Amino acid sequence: MATNLAANPVEEAPERDFPYSNWGPVTAVVGLLLAIGTGIVLGIPAAIIGHQEDGDLTTFGNVGVQLGTAAGFLMVPMAIAAQRGAETLREIFSRLGLHRFRPSALKWMAATVGAYLLFAILYSALVVEPEQKDIAEGFGVLPVQILLIAVAAPVAEEICFRGMLFGGLRERLSRVPAALIAGGLFGILHALTGITAVPPLIVFGFVLCLLYEKTGSIVPGILLHMLNNSVALLAQ
Repeated sequence: MATNLAANPVEEAPERDFPYSNWGPVTAVVGLLLAIGTGIVLGIPAAIIGHQEDGDLTTFGNVGVQLGTAAGFLMVPMAIAAQRGAETLREIFSRLGLHRFRPSALKWMAATVGAYLLFAILYSALVVEPEQKDIAEGFGVLPVQILLIAVAAPVAEEICFRGMLFGGLRERLSRVPAALIAGGLFGILHALTGITAVPPLIVFGFVLCLLYEKTGSIVPGILLHMLNNSVALLAQ
């Protein structure tokens, strides 16, 4: 019997076998582009209001842009699921992978962490020490930084990249190619924060896709994503 290890109001049992999506690769990729575009549009007012003469944004501007991005990553996947027949909020989240997961998922979470850390260590030792731009200070006080970086971003990105994108790709592609595409796009779209961090982020996105399929839920990935971002926030 499934055990609820998360506070989210998620489905106890999937309505269909994995993948739970029914929109396919084309809709998934178009949905990602729409999510990015929606996030940009939603963030424009804050960027205009918060623009400074030196080109930087005020705290209000940075927070507004980040919230707009997160909103785009949430709204578009939910709209796609609704357009494809999900009639209730519960059904929408179910199609996007928000399911309760079994305790056995813990071993897959541990394996995911181990695989990612192994790659990160080898990458740092043999290639280059990855560096990312410190965006936390732009969000002001610590509680806001935690909310945006350690909570909002992981939830929105997992729903978009794993629930919508990977789920849609898996309708037609096998596991590894679908995970490589979803993980690759996830990493590349973080290039603005630091190009040397892209390869580890691609691997991170890849293993989170595999974790989603192994556990049948994006919740374990959300938790690991939150952990990763929390560690990064504390290290800055």
